[in-house]
Amino acid sequence: MPFSRKKIRRKSRFHGAIGVLWAILVGSVVPAVAGEGRLRFVFITCCRDEAFFGPVKQGLRDAARAMDVACDFIGTPGVDVVAQAALVRKALAEGYHGIALNIIDPVAFDEVVREARQKGVPVVAFNTDDRRTPNARLAGICQNYYAAGLALGRAATFIPSGSKVLLTQHDRGISALDDRLRGLQDALRQRKITWKVICSTNEPDRATQIIAAELQADPQIRFVLGTGLTDTEAAGHAIERHFAGKGYAAAGFDLTPEILRMLRSGVLRITVDQQPYAQGFYPVVQLALYCRFGIMPCDLDAGATLVTNRDVDRLLDLTRKGYR
Repeated sequence: MPFSRKKIRRKSRFHGAIGVLWAILVGSVVPAVAGEGRLRFVFITCCRDEAFFGPVKQGLRDAARAMDVACDFIGTPGVDVVAQAALVRKALAEGYHGIALNIIDPVAFDEVVREARQKGVPVVAFNTDDRRTPNARLAGICQNYYAAGLALGRAATFIPSGSKVLLTQHDRGISALDDRLRGLQDALRQRKITWKVICSTNEPDRATQIIAAELQADPQIRFVLGTGLTDTEAAGHAIERHFAGKGYAAAGFDLTPEILRMLRSGVLRITVDQQPYAQGFYPVVQLALYCRFGIMPCDLDAGATLVTNRDVDRLLDLTRKGYR
């Protein structure tokens, strides 16, 4: 049926608006605020060398190129909120125009975020946000961690009711891991499943040894549920090396080629993808739009996609390329 002229004009205006948005996001050079030169942003995190942040870095690089800004990624080697806050103050002194901050503690960064805002420097959270207490950050791009833990706990139907499981964290003092743990526990409690909680450390080989030792010490425990990347990989490795073919299994969080390999083999049954690429990409876009046009950042849920062995072939190449 032919379109009316009114419909054609409306459609043209719609496509024109989409074209403007696409040009901004994928390559047109939008001038920075007058007198400021090229915008410079910095991501500041804990555990800066963890494999999880590979897709985050890929996302921020792609967004920086699209928005014509400079973007750095820095952080502490482990979990040290005092040192991480000091990096924020250092970034302010060095003249960065915007900061993406991994707010792993609900109170430790309140003062330094307030200092940044008083100096006119916008701050958005990435990976972990402070949604428990008042905070001057403008928005957060991260997973709803409690809901993600709850989803994994409910999906882990391979664990029989009444079982005892091992729950792991790769570090203490990270609110995201605590929230996932709480969600897992609430889901498991409904099925009368009990647990032991340990910190397996963020060192892959040591984490594997610690998890294997826990399983060997308590034959009642045949299932492991991780709350992060390192402990999820380590749980799979511990089962492969010491309990293969004996009815043990694990599940957890994040995507790496190794996690996908163990999903395919059945050692890992489920992993939860929090889409770290998006956690690198969207903060850059939001900071650039705020600095240039005053467009306020908004909260975005990075998601909690349940990944099983059926999804491995589709995701493996993207994971190797750093997008998933």
